[in-house]
Amino acid sequence: MKSLHLIGSAEMGGAERWFKRFLEAMVRAGEDVHAVVRRDSDLARHHLGGIAHSELGFRTVWDPLSKWEVARLVARSDAPIVQTYMGRATRLLHLPPKGRQVHVSRLGGYYKLDPFVHAHAWIGNTQGLCDWMIAGGLPAERVHHVTNFADPVKPCSPEALAALRTELAVQDEDLLLVTAGRLIDVKGQRYLLDAFARLPERLAGRRLRLVVLGDGPLAEPLRAQARQLGVDGRVHWAGWQQDPTPWFHLADLIVFPSRDPETLGNVILEAWSYGKPLVATAFRGARELTRHGEDAWVVPCDDGAALAEGLRTVIPDAELQAAMVRQGLRRIEHEFSEAAVIGAYRELYAKLLRER
Repeated sequence: MKSLHLIGSAEMGGAERWFKRFLEAMVRAGEDVHAVVRRDSDLARHHLGGIAHSELGFRTVWDPLSKWEVARLVARSDAPIVQTYMGRATRLLHLPPKGRQVHVSRLGGYYKLDPFVHAHAWIGNTQGLCDWMIAGGLPAERVHHVTNFADPVKPCSPEALAALRTELAVQDEDLLLVTAGRLIDVKGQRYLLDAFARLPERLAGRRLRLVVLGDGPLAEPLRAQARQLGVDGRVHWAGWQQDPTPWFHLADLIVFPSRDPETLGNVILEAWSYGKPLVATAFRGARELTRHGEDAWVVPCDDGAALAEGLRTVIPDAELQAAMVRQGLRRIEHEFSEAAVIGAYRELYAKLLRER
């Protein structure tokens, strides 16, 4: 079944990574997909190899030229499913009320709903988000829960890992805590730095080091915080990683300190998929996905002391880490596999077209 996928953002973030991963998985599954992205965006320039795509202006939601470009491209497409991501693409697309195409809007966060109400159907990646959309007035029969999947683990050569260890000057005694996400307030990195400063330099015979994957507007304030706390010498700022595979392989433990508004948190799935122990905060997505003490160690949000105590609990306990890793891998296999999620999208698209 052919489908058209529109996103209007300029830079890479969690939604854009999911867009890329999802369309790559659809192609692997034999689906006929076409991406429509912003001209000169990070997606257009670096991330859509192997995916058929077009580039439009996507200037602002009020720009009449952008609206005309979107309307013309969609009208010329024979794709019966047109799926939009985030606010800009959704607001710029208005299909004829009795046309042949179905507009599906995928929400990955708790956005203001007014710009999304004209779609024919809505997808939320957590049940909590779907419940919130229904409570906000969207018709329940047209709100659908389809979760994210975890990427298949990519291999990493011993040579590549050795090179990364050399770059970081990693010693055998080092224990690497890795966190990933845009450096923005909702990701909660400031609480992780606070927690890291509360921990001793060595714990359970290991020297603790923190690797921060990501970039964003809080990069310099976070670096300044680390310097003020006296831990900057043990923090490695890796920047945005187009492919975080080697870093997940190298990690001893994944930390995900997001604040409550975080909707799902793909890092949870990545930690499970790569077989790494996970310490996370109890943000909305984690409350729905994780099971404290079974597949993750979950602590309150916005609390550096609680996060430090969680790390103190997990780091010395090899048996607890191994049990959480085993359960996380089981969750990936049975609930968050690529095949299961792509199958759910296929079923949903077929259902929407029957109803249309």
